[in-house]
Amino acid sequence: MKRFMQAVVIASLVGTPLVSFAQSSQPVTRAQVRADMVAVEKAGYQPGDWLHYPENLQAAEAKVAAQNATAQAGVSGYGGEAIGTSVSGRVAGQ
Repeated sequence: MKRFMQAVVIASLVGTPLVSFAQSSQPVTRAQVRADMVAVEKAGYQPGDWLHYPENLQAAEAKVAAQNATAQAGVSGYGGEAIGTSVSGRVAGQ
């Protein structure tokens, strides 16, 4: 029984990364692919530069992802900066 439990734990540890990398089953449209390509090209990727192909593409994708994360941060629901000032530690006027 002890070996069976070890086998179950090992199998679950090995299988967990496979489930976490699963992609959605929704097909990607041509318009989505074109929009992604335009965004990557605006971020500095040049499709004709095959000499530095993977590095340039990965850098441009990282830049686009950072821009998307920044855009999403403003819509996160946690609120923005507080307007005004606050004082702590003393009573005002002393």
